[in-house]
Amino acid sequence: MARRVEVQPYRGDWPAQFEVEAQTLRRIFGPQLVTIHHFGSTAIPGASAKPVIDILITVRDIQCTDDLAWKLKELGYVAVGEYGIPGRRFFYKGSEDLRTHHLHIYQHNNPNILRHIAFRDYLRTHPVPARQYSRLKEELAHAFPEDMDSYIAGKNDFVKKHEREALNWWQECSRSVEND
Repeated sequence: MARRVEVQPYRGDWPAQFEVEAQTLRRIFGPQLVTIHHFGSTAIPGASAKPVIDILITVRDIQCTDDLAWKLKELGYVAVGEYGIPGRRFFYKGSEDLRTHHLHIYQHNNPNILRHIAFRDYLRTHPVPARQYSRLKEELAHAFPEDMDSYIAGKNDFVKKHEREALNWWQECSRSVEND
């Protein structure tokens, strides 16, 4: 069965769902854990999203993820490998067609971390593109309810454009803080 594309209005319980899972993951990764973030659309207040909690973990050494994969499996996570992004370890929780969590794990110095966090924070602080992104996802979910690949492809141009804007915004914010 193909994954159904379901986009919902923002739900206030998504941050709490993240925090419950984050507590468990902190115990599993222990001293290897550097940071843990809620990202993706469920981390953007007011944004429509697939009801899947995206979690980004940074670790001191990515090899620890491979060593701890059995513990993640006991929690219901399915390992998918790098899943198209070199240096990442990707897991999902739930079934192939009905996921509840996505877990993205990177070694602490991976450049993809900033891309994810900057995009999240940009949409949190820029309501116009956040609303545009919500509308786009709703339209794509309506157009491709049984076709996750087309849904993802339909978001690609928007995401790439706004990732660039988010990274520029992030760098500008960083320069402003340095100059204070």
